[in-house]
Amino acid sequence: MKRRDFLLGGMGVMLLSKGKTAGKMKQPTKFRLIKRVYKDNITLSIIGFGGILVMGMEQSEADRLVEESIRDIGINYFDVAPSYGDGEAELKLGKALRNSRKEIFLACKTMERNAAGAEKELHRSLQRFHTDYFDLYQFHAVTDPEDVEQIFAPGGAMQTFLKARDAGKIRYIGFSAHSETAALAMLEKFTFDSILFPINFVCMAQGNFGPGVIQKATDKGVAILALKTLAYSPWPEGMEKRYPKCWYRPVDDPRLARQALRFTLSEPVTAAIPPGDERLFRLALELASDFKPMTDMEKKKLLKATEQVEPLFRA
Repeated sequence: MKRRDFLLGGMGVMLLSKGKTAGKMKQPTKFRLIKRVYKDNITLSIIGFGGILVMGMEQSEADRLVEESIRDIGINYFDVAPSYGDGEAELKLGKALRNSRKEIFLACKTMERNAAGAEKELHRSLQRFHTDYFDLYQFHAVTDPEDVEQIFAPGGAMQTFLKARDAGKIRYIGFSAHSETAALAMLEKFTFDSILFPINFVCMAQGNFGPGVIQKATDKGVAILALKTLAYSPWPEGMEKRYPKCWYRPVDDPRLARQALRFTLSEPVTAAIPPGDERLFRLALELASDFKPMTDMEKKKLLKATEQVEPLFRA
């Protein structure tokens, strides 16, 4: 198979399947992303900025990317967690957003499951962002029934979340999960404001992963924020992992990436967070700039084409 580069919108994007490493990206064209309603008439850019993006960057580079994302593209949704780079993402993003706090919707997370641990981590994250509140605070990576039990048990982390909301330190309460079982259990326990969950064409087609959660969240009026939009499969054994901050094999063929993104954004989601690699982030921005919902026929064709692909998650 011949190796070649794809050029999209003035931006060099390399095909994963061709075995080449992406080169330095050009600056994206200026445009304004459309926004969708989150809650209470709050609207979010359909592409969010994940904190993993700034990991490994110099502070000046992180500042530039954040400034460009807000001023040139209209991104107002930022998501981060203390576990990203052992605090690196919070510290760098906190500095980069210091003068833009009132213009953005800032989401953070905690892996803590007890009240004392969650309170300590919440206060540390607030300090790192030089702010006195988060727009959205989430239970991070809820994985199994034990997580759910600990969160809602006496002295569990939900106690801190509710207390912090009453005190104005957080506005909305949500959670992220990579397990349908855990996500459905969380949705049964509490009426969350939002869920951060993988909404991915391969997972849905080959793992039946996602439909149940989408239906439950929609029925309960819980906003859906999407992860793993440009995920393809686990890294095949022996394949060079050219995207160090992606633990999975991403979609970086612009044609397939456009379909993958359109698929996710055609579901009832408010916004999607691309992989934490700047090349893939810029690709998602370019593709989202002229988003058009998928037709049922296009969805069926895309899902059928995944028959030989191993999904990241199964229901």
